[in-house]
Amino acid sequence: MTRRTDWAEYAGGSAGTGDDAYGAAAAPYEADPSAAGSRDDGEARHGDGEARRGGGRGRGTGGARGRRRRERAEPSTEDGGATSSSRAEKGEPPRDPVEQARAICLRLLTGTPRTRSQLADALRKREIPDEAAEEVLSRFEEVGLINDGAFAEAWVESRHHGRGLARRALARELRTKGVDATLIDAAVSQLDSEQEEETARELVDRKLRATRGLDRDKRLRRLAGMLARKGYPEGMALRVVRRALEEEGEDTEYLGDEAF
Repeated sequence: MTRRTDWAEYAGGSAGTGDDAYGAAAAPYEADPSAAGSRDDGEARHGDGEARRGGGRGRGTGGARGRRRRERAEPSTEDGGATSSSRAEKGEPPRDPVEQARAICLRLLTGTPRTRSQLADALRKREIPDEAAEEVLSRFEEVGLINDGAFAEAWVESRHHGRGLARRALARELRTKGVDATLIDAAVSQLDSEQEEETARELVDRKLRATRGLDRDKRLRRLAGMLARKGYPEGMALRVVRRALEEEGEDTEYLGDEAF
C-alpha cells in the first residue's frame, strides 16, 4: 500500500511537468478575417483601383492583404504573450534537471521496460547531470519502474520461447543491455539442460526438411551451425543433429566431430 501511494505521488508530480520538460507546441497566431480592414465595400474598391493605378495589385501598403501578413508575422501579446518564446528570451531560469530527467525516463518507459543502464545512457546523451540522473534512477527503482531482475527474467522467457535462444546467447544479450552478472545468472538459470536440448530438437526438426537433398556432412554442418548461432553448446548441437539424421535413416557412425 505504501509503494502504491509513493508512486501515485511521484507520478502525480511528473504529470504537471511533462509538457514543460519538452516544451509545449506554440499555438500559431491566426488573424481574424473580419479584422482585415474597417473600410466599407466602396472604399475597398476605391483603394483597389488606386493600387492598380499606382503600379499593380497587392503593392498598396494599406490593403487588407498587407495588414493580414503583418498581423501573422507579429506575435500576440494578449493572454500571456507569445507561447513560442524560449525560456532564455523570457528571462526564465533553466529547467530543473531532476524534473527533466524524470520526464525523459517516463517517456522512455512508456510501452516498453528498460534497464537502469539503458536509461542512464539516455540521460547521459541528453547531458543530464550525474547527480540528477542518479536521484531519478534510484527513485524509479524504489517504486518498481526499474527492475533489472524482472527485466532479465522476462527477456529469457520471451527470447527462448520466441527465438529458441540458449542460455549462452541470452546471457550475451542481457550483458549488452547492462544487466548485472548476478541477475543474468539468476535469469538464465530458469532454463536447464533438458529444456535447452528439447528446444534444440524442435529447431532441428523444423529445419530438417530444408536440408534434404544435401549430402550428410553438409546437413550436419548446416543444422549444427544453426544451433551454434543460437548459443547451444557444440556437444549438444552435434548430439541433437546426429539423432535427427539417424531418425531419417542417415548413417552417422563414421561422422566425426570435425565435420562441425
